[in-house]
Amino acid sequence: MAANPLDRAKQAVRIQVWDALTAADAAHDPSVHGRIPNFKGAEEAATRLAELPVWQRASVVKAVPDKAQLPVRVRALEEGKTVYMAVPKLATLKPFYLLDPAALTVPPAEAAASRTAAAIAPTVEVDALRPLDLIILGSVAVNRDGARIGKGAGYSDIEFALLNEAGLVTPETIVVTTVHPLQVTETPIPTTKHDVSVDLIVTPDETITCPNPHRPSGVDWSALSTEKIAAIPALAARQGF
Repeated sequence: MAANPLDRAKQAVRIQVWDALTAADAAHDPSVHGRIPNFKGAEEAATRLAELPVWQRASVVKAVPDKAQLPVRVRALEEGKTVYMAVPKLATLKPFYLLDPAALTVPPAEAAASRTAAAIAPTVEVDALRPLDLIILGSVAVNRDGARIGKGAGYSDIEFALLNEAGLVTPETIVVTTVHPLQVTETPIPTTKHDVSVDLIVTPDETITCPNPHRPSGVDWSALSTEKIAAIPALAARQGF
């Protein structure tokens, strides 16, 4: 149950988008509700992204483990880019998998799958990452101003805050989300100071440049419960838990 008016407003946007995707048969999931949609057209969105100069210049990519962004991760590895992918729920002290294309023991199309990465890729601490050229986010909904919402767990925002505090997000780092056109909403998306917005939205049909994206400077501890901090070792270590 959403706890406050802002959370309820975000959830209303999610439901609107999930319902629209379901009605249009626009996702591969049996049900999109409660998840980052594995949208139809993800391959085409990855191809469109790969045609952009910001992608072609990038050598280090941080990507979410969601199925919708699998084609982006595969292409990055195929093109020799280093890929960091979050451990589910940031549940280990070393919360990122390192996918080094020069060290893969299986083809990129296999290595980029989250389950395979968990089996073959070493995990690294935040401070061991290289500065990031691109950050690829999954989204439930996003608007043309760059405001986005995920499924509600907040892990993408926490990851970003940790990476930013470590100096790995620079002014040149580009934040991108790949989505289905139905996920680009005209409905206002309420945001807080710890919500990450995106520089670019890439759909199978369109590339949208977002004005003045918001980037939190670091972890907003006031927004995190003691239980949440304790469940994420990289946060707990910073608080002396």
